[in-house]
Amino acid sequence: MAIREILTVPDPRLKQVSKPVEGGVTDEIRALMDDMLETMYDAPGIGLAAIQIGVPLRVIVMDLAREGEEPQPRYFVNPEIVETIEETKPYEEGCLSVPDIFDQVERPARCRIRYLDYDGNQVDEWAEDLYAVCIQHEMDHLEGTLFIDYLSRLKRDRAIDKVKKAKIRAIREDAN
Repeated sequence: MAIREILTVPDPRLKQVSKPVEGGVTDEIRALMDDMLETMYDAPGIGLAAIQIGVPLRVIVMDLAREGEEPQPRYFVNPEIVETIEETKPYEEGCLSVPDIFDQVERPARCRIRYLDYDGNQVDEWAEDLYAVCIQHEMDHLEGTLFIDYLSRLKRDRAIDKVKKAKIRAIREDAN
């Protein structure tokens, strides 16, 4: 396993639409998911899409365990939302690709998802609460959409500028 670099805005790769995984869940895909999980834990975060580490495949990892709880990693290959309910719910979201930026996004409160798990088994289940928010957020990444794309143009531009400035500060600090 290896920790990979997480892309941050305004990297154009984050706007790519990810391709489906062909041929099922292979050892290569499992190795990618292991790296993604290690990267996500190191960041730290609760979800990560493969495109966030520069791999344009429809793969997501997630762990919603609270601090102090046993890890509960989840793996999603070729996930799709097959149904949502009309009721929406606002939730304050953040993103490893938009560090230190948080804002309210309104999403369906429940969604039915279908995906292949780590072992290649097909799963069809309902997600609700934080699970529903997180899977929808991560699936947006697979379509080249970031949570800041739901914000006003002003808020989105400010978020990107803040991330760029933080990156420049970090580079300067590393140089000293």
